[in-house]
Amino acid sequence: MKYTVLPNTDLKVSKICLGSMTWGEQNTEEEGHAQLDYAFDKGVNFIDTAELYSVPAKKETQGSTERIIGSWLKKTTHRREDIVIASKIAGPAEFTKHIRTGGFAKEEIKDAINKSLERLQTDYIDLYQLHWPERSTNFFGQLGYIHNEKDPWVDNFATVLEALEEFIQEGKIKHIGLSNETPYGLFRYIEESRKGAPKVITVQNPYNLLNRKDEVGLIEIMHREGVGHLPYSPLGFGMLTGKYLEEMPPNARVTLFPNYNRYHNENCFKATRLYNEIAKKNDISLTQMSLAFVNQQPFVTSNIIGATSVEQLAENIGSIDVTLSDEIIKEINEIHHQIPNPAP
Repeated sequence: MKYTVLPNTDLKVSKICLGSMTWGEQNTEEEGHAQLDYAFDKGVNFIDTAELYSVPAKKETQGSTERIIGSWLKKTTHRREDIVIASKIAGPAEFTKHIRTGGFAKEEIKDAINKSLERLQTDYIDLYQLHWPERSTNFFGQLGYIHNEKDPWVDNFATVLEALEEFIQEGKIKHIGLSNETPYGLFRYIEESRKGAPKVITVQNPYNLLNRKDEVGLIEIMHREGVGHLPYSPLGFGMLTGKYLEEMPPNARVTLFPNYNRYHNENCFKATRLYNEIAKKNDISLTQMSLAFVNQQPFVTSNIIGATSVEQLAENIGSIDVTLSDEIIKEINEIHHQIPNPAP
């Protein structure tokens, strides 16, 4: 395994982060524990979860992933201080009304943190993230920004950070991050940190061969301001494994949940076939080529991989040992220029 540190901290984290959102829906508690055991045996020390999980979001399974991690923490022989846990508070949305109806007000954050700590069976969360913005903006598959004149949101970046700082002082969370955030949101949080508020240290956004939109705008801010990128969906909901190129495999995510079709448009299939030809020509799997591409990006702190089986997990973690040549990167970029960001 390779390691780095979360920016502006002394927390050493593996370059591969174990995503967990299928645990409690597609995976049982036993299977979640097996993935955790395997990942930690391979040197992974970083887990990402959220109060929303498992997915798809619904009342019956909300919080199940954190509970599975918590029961593993209770029984594991690993020391808590050797494990880095990231979780998230859900933003306001139609599909999160079963969790709460408010946004990031102090009482909402307090409620979310305390419930996550209880489910995780721990005293603190290393990295606490805002799962998506409260304001109306372009995330979850939207490339361009369209202003919503009826958006009731008013600028509250300072008050959100003020609330989070209180829980940092209490020791319940150690550091803070964002998810599904835009350049505007990140820079506003950075502006507030210059006035004395706690600094956002990471942004967790989708990033993969079919979605490189963060390279426009966001990545420059992250480089210059010392913020780390935590890419999620590096395999595009499984599209970049190649398993959907011939048929819809049984029990795959998009087969089970057709609404998760973000990476299933015509241009995604076209680009994926071209990327698959590069992988075959170089005798590597499309999965490992796709993950290695993300691993090698200089702005990436840790690549959040997910799997529904230990066999998939083994291949995903093994990507850390794959190094793509300059020629492969050049060929990948040529396809990206032909078909840029087909699944933003």
